[in-house]
Amino acid sequence: MILTTPIRTLSKRKEGGIMFGEFIKQRRLDRRLSLREFCRSIEVDASNWSKIERGLLSPPQEEEKLKRIAKVLGIRIGSALWYEMKDKANIELGNIPRDILSDKKVLNALPMFFRTLRNDKPAPEDLDKLISTVREEESGGR
Repeated sequence: MILTTPIRTLSKRKEGGIMFGEFIKQRRLDRRLSLREFCRSIEVDASNWSKIERGLLSPPQEEEKLKRIAKVLGIRIGSALWYEMKDKANIELGNIPRDILSDKKVLNALPMFFRTLRNDKPAPEDLDKLISTVREEESGGR
């Protein structure tokens, strides 16, 4: 399979964090897998995968491809490393992970979360909603 979705050139680190390609490369090297060995195992063209590791091509999004990568790298499906790998792939493309999008409470809280990250002060009604939600959670939803 050839991965050909170009993205703008990304630095390996976005705001100090390791991106998908570097994350995979570190684990591949930890397992002493050459680029070619790794690519044979996951059925991907080595030259294109090299571009993914350097942040020049988009990471794969297909669940089955990510599972194959995880298996080769010894990452247990469902583990914290598994979710970190999936999240890095999503983040690099600007996607919000599906499991986050499927939780309505979390989804409704995202705009306030994003404003907080940007150091924007939440609106008073947003604070009231947050306080209500916290109180509701504390009381067991009664």
